[in-house]
Amino acid sequence: MDELVNLIANLGFPIAISLYLLIRIEGKLESLTTSINNLAHTINSIK
Repeated sequence: MDELVNLIANLGFPIAISLYLLIRIEGKLESLTTSINNLAHTINSIK
């Protein structure tokens, strides 16, 4: 039982941080994708 508690204590924090960072990066990637698509559309309309 102590080993299970120790395992959760040692792995829980890195898992929580990883999930937090993945959620934050996902939003930024969506914004970047939208910006790139808008830029491509603007460049095509100039030609």
